[in-house]
Amino acid sequence: MLVEQSVRERYSEGARERQEALCCPVDYDRNLLALLPQEIIDKDYGCGDPSRYVRPGETVLDLGSGGGKVCYMAAQLVGPQGRVIGVDMNDDMLALARHYQAEMADKLGGDRVRFVKGHIQDLALDVEAMESHLAAHPVTDAASLARLKDWQVRQRHERPLIPDQSVDLVISNCVLNLVDDTDKQQLVREIFRVLKPGGRAAISDIIADEPVPAHLKQDPELWSGCLSGAFQEQEFPRAFAEAGFAGV
Repeated sequence: MLVEQSVRERYSEGARERQEALCCPVDYDRNLLALLPQEIIDKDYGCGDPSRYVRPGETVLDLGSGGGKVCYMAAQLVGPQGRVIGVDMNDDMLALARHYQAEMADKLGGDRVRFVKGHIQDLALDVEAMESHLAAHPVTDAASLARLKDWQVRQRHERPLIPDQSVDLVISNCVLNLVDDTDKQQLVREIFRVLKPGGRAAISDIIADEPVPAHLKQDPELWSGCLSGAFQEQEFPRAFAEAGFAGV
């Protein structure tokens, strides 16, 4: 099963039309919601509210920012001296979030939010830059594939999407579980990499009280529905501790 493909397809549907099966009831701050377009509220698929940990003046990174709801909430909290970056791999969700960017900038009194395309387990690689590169230098054989890999290495080093130690707070709302199990430890290491010394991570996600059975992990509907990829309860804090986090 291709995890990324099933997740992309499910959330592209969610960007076009509200998906009730992806929603969890969450009590968000109504004062923050009041500024948001209704479409963004309707097409949000979170399971918690990490925005409550945002402080004025911070640089906040939202992993799997979707339609931008939590980013636009966080933008109200960081104030004019702060900024918010949303990372998502889904073109339809990015289009939804960016559609309201100018409107929200007017409401906020400044454009303090940006949305970028990338994989949350590889925050150094700018996927839109890679797509532009591929348009000019398509992969047609083994040699051109090798050149692409070399370009990716240089890009991560010279022009990282999210630089080392550049973020005060990493937030994520029901997204880490959507990453393939083979990439989850790398995902947590990337969170650690981009945080400034003393930075924080506020993660709302689905966890399981026992290991998810192998046959359920092969179900794309359950995986894209935030079930099959859930961290096991003890595994979740352990992954962060192993990446170097303290106070988990």
